[in-house]
Amino acid sequence: MSTHVATPQPGVAVSPEALSRTRVALILGITVLLALLAYYFIGVDEGMTSVFGHTMVVHEWVHDARHFLGFPCH
Repeated sequence: MSTHVATPQPGVAVSPEALSRTRVALILGITVLLALLAYYFIGVDEGMTSVFGHTMVVHEWVHDARHFLGFPCH
């Protein structure tokens, strides 16, 4: 049985693909916005925002997550 081992080729340089500062800022901004929205709906909302009419469905969907994350409820 033969074993084939890959050997690096001399003169072949591999460089990691870098992201531009603009792209990093955009990704960071979107991430922060989504995190703040999640924080609001899980921790702060408590039924204040009526997304689906006069119901607390968002509050009920994230009720257990509120307790898991240490937010007081009721």
